[in-house]
Amino acid sequence: MKNRKIYTITQINQLAKKLLEDSFSEVWIEGEISNFKLHSSGHMYFSLKDETAQISAIIYRGMSFALKFVPEDGMKVRVKGKLTCFTKRGQYQIIISLMEPQGKGALQLAFEQLKERLNKEGLFDAEKKQKILFLPQKIGVVTSPTGAAIRDILAVIERRFANVEILIYPVCVQGDNAAGEIAGAIDNLNGNFSYLDVLIVGRGGGSYEDLWAFNEEIVARAIYRSKIPVISAVGHEIDYTIADFVADLRAPTPSAAAELVVKNKEELLYRLKNYQMQLTRNIQYKLNYLVESFSRLNQSSVFLNPFNFIDRKQQEIDYLDEGLNNNFKYLFNNKEKSFVSLLEKLNILNPLAVLARGYSISWKLPQNTILKNTEEVKINDKIKIRLFQGEMICEVIRKIEKHI
Repeated sequence: MKNRKIYTITQINQLAKKLLEDSFSEVWIEGEISNFKLHSSGHMYFSLKDETAQISAIIYRGMSFALKFVPEDGMKVRVKGKLTCFTKRGQYQIIISLMEPQGKGALQLAFEQLKERLNKEGLFDAEKKQKILFLPQKIGVVTSPTGAAIRDILAVIERRFANVEILIYPVCVQGDNAAGEIAGAIDNLNGNFSYLDVLIVGRGGGSYEDLWAFNEEIVARAIYRSKIPVISAVGHEIDYTIADFVADLRAPTPSAAAELVVKNKEELLYRLKNYQMQLTRNIQYKLNYLVESFSRLNQSSVFLNPFNFIDRKQQEIDYLDEGLNNNFKYLFNNKEKSFVSLLEKLNILNPLAVLARGYSISWKLPQNTILKNTEEVKINDKIKIRLFQGEMICEVIRKIEKHI
């Protein structure tokens, strides 16, 4: 008992940490991410698991910035790191220095994640795209000053339409600083050279990694907020970048971008000449038509003897006036006959006409109610009698009951 060595928990954990770090200073592990958490400190915490076991993992903030993609639960990855022990909990873990997705490249995964996120934000919406002028006169080019892209662009413009103004903004188009330089160039041109009609942003062909600067979020957002229309011209026709989706127009190559913004001068002159010839033919046709029309009018009887024309029109007026008078007389006579007929019918129904034939109307006084039989009055009642001419006030002295 006296020879026993007693360890504290801290000592044991520190020994375990030293043993792990000495034995596994660099180790590769494959597994599936679970319980992923991005801490406010910037550190990433999660577990790596297989079918029967799991191990805690951490990516420190400084290392997380180097990742080309965002880890997610369920993602299968291969990581490099060192094993250690978090002594306060007695928990062993792996500190990751490199992470690669399994089944899909890191760059491709980062591309798809950013594309999905920016699309949901509306940066790719067609209704937000700006129109490119038909004949832009002031063109800004953001690219490498020594690459093949700028030579191709200048050659195409010189061949197609030389008298345009070109402003070249030199930037790195690959490497760690490229995305920042490209985004800064777009912002600078918008702030200090807003008179430009269009921007061509791009580079020549290269590997997926060479083109990666145009897949960075900083470049995508600079293109989106640009008030000057942007044409993306990156790589070859088969190459697609995030910049292509955000830009107002995508050109498959830098040369194609130059062809899109600068029309072929010879082609424009040819079209202009055709329009001129067509316009001349149309004017000549219209002029010939007007001359012929004037000649016909000048030889017409109206111009040769205008008074005959006036006399004929006056005769037509007289004819119409006579017809109008006849129609009016016919209508008046019909209306007059209808009026007389209605007047006769009205006279038949007129109660005064009945009185004229010797009949009368009697009212009981003082109620002034028309009398229809003798039962409505009594002896000594006063009544009013209306004759065809005049009225009388009478008193009932006798009633004679007589029914028809």
